[in-house]
Amino acid sequence: MDFNKLLTPKTSDGNINVVVEIPQGSNLKIEYRRETCTFELDRVEPDIFAKPVNYGFIPGTLDGDGDELDVLVLCDTPLTTGIHLQAKVLGVLNFEDDGEVDHKIIATLVDNRDNPTLGMSERLKQKLEFHFNHYKDLKKPGTTKVQGWGDVSQAEKIIDECIARWQTK
Repeated sequence: MDFNKLLTPKTSDGNINVVVEIPQGSNLKIEYRRETCTFELDRVEPDIFAKPVNYGFIPGTLDGDGDELDVLVLCDTPLTTGIHLQAKVLGVLNFEDDGEVDHKIIATLVDNRDNPTLGMSERLKQKLEFHFNHYKDLKKPGTTKVQGWGDVSQAEKIIDECIARWQTK
């Protein structure tokens, strides 16, 4: 399924469309390949570096690393690879991977009736920073670096820049 043709980056009410690649708690590095419109197992990460949150992308965007813009989806439940959901933007994790810009938009489900107030806590920020600063340490130490946090307006600006980059690629 070509999510980049089927879905717009933003919904009519200002939220974002997200496609899930990696469920929370998984150590499988699954990536969407836009050339084949498939999900591919890229590698198996060490168990100690399982994803602390659900991981996906915004279709119709292009970040500085050449991939669709990443999204970390906050939810108390692991979400299945390949599902599409609508999410509310909470902020952005500014991140560098192998010298390339690789933003991580932080978002939560638009309709989470189990935990409607789920958001960013300082403890969650610490966990995410630790994960992204260290998840490549066993193979390529020092190649990842969290560069700070941005608010909703900074995240929206990055999303708009990535939409524009997609449209002019």
